[in-house]
Amino acid sequence: MREINVELVTKTVEVLCIEANYKLPADVKNALEAAADREESPLGKEILMDILMNAEIASKKRVPLCQDTGLAVVFLELGQDVRLVGGDLYEAINEGVRRGYTNGYLRKSSVDDPFLLRKNTGDNTPAVIHTTIVPGDRVKIIVAPKGGGSENMSALGMLKPSDGVEGIKKFVVDTVERAGSNPCPPIIVGVGIGGTIEVAALIAKKALLRTLGEHNPNPAVAALEDDLLREINRLGIGPQGLGGRTTALAVNIETHPAHIASMPVAVNIQCHAARHREAVI
Repeated sequence: MREINVELVTKTVEVLCIEANYKLPADVKNALEAAADREESPLGKEILMDILMNAEIASKKRVPLCQDTGLAVVFLELGQDVRLVGGDLYEAINEGVRRGYTNGYLRKSSVDDPFLLRKNTGDNTPAVIHTTIVPGDRVKIIVAPKGGGSENMSALGMLKPSDGVEGIKKFVVDTVERAGSNPCPPIIVGVGIGGTIEVAALIAKKALLRTLGEHNPNPAVAALEDDLLREINRLGIGPQGLGGRTTALAVNIETHPAHIASMPVAVNIQCHAARHREAVI
């Protein structure tokens, strides 16, 4: 049994919050560069180059990629052979978010009541924490700040099994088309198929963490990812919604076994500032 003091968790989360907001992941940067090379719209190409320039400035000057520095979403993989000491794990994570968003001069976007007073909590807590127990004696932490513009364009549909693959395609493409320019394209589209209402939504968000260009290991699902990406990019929404062939950089699908009567489909849209950072302690 390995002991880990939760103060180390706090310090790690603090750093991850800042780094996620300052630095665009390499796979996203590479995908944007490739999109700029093949973009046929002059304005679309110019926008993609501006996005890349913005990312370079943010990294060099240590400032946020976007003014919306997101709600703090944390994916936690907790090794079953770890013994946490020194305090409460979730409070340690929230303290890390508190420090990261304060010391990194990141905008605080969390309100304490979703539909009444909507008073800002002042420190971007509480974080949204998803915990999985895994074998081993390590703790893996992924911080994925999620902006409101892209999250607002996400959707959940309780499809019938008889809707089949064509029903899934229609739901995903229609969701992106309705979103238009709102999620700041080019976007990444996370799709969760199966499970229950909450599982579909969760795996759709997890799908956004996959390295761009890496397909689902199931060949049929991978083929659906490619089909959807082609159909979405045919919509012509383009970079920042001003036209072009690059509406999405990737479609990532995750699946889960479902009830015989159900086929939930969730679409979680991520903007071009696809921020996430991870560490293992």
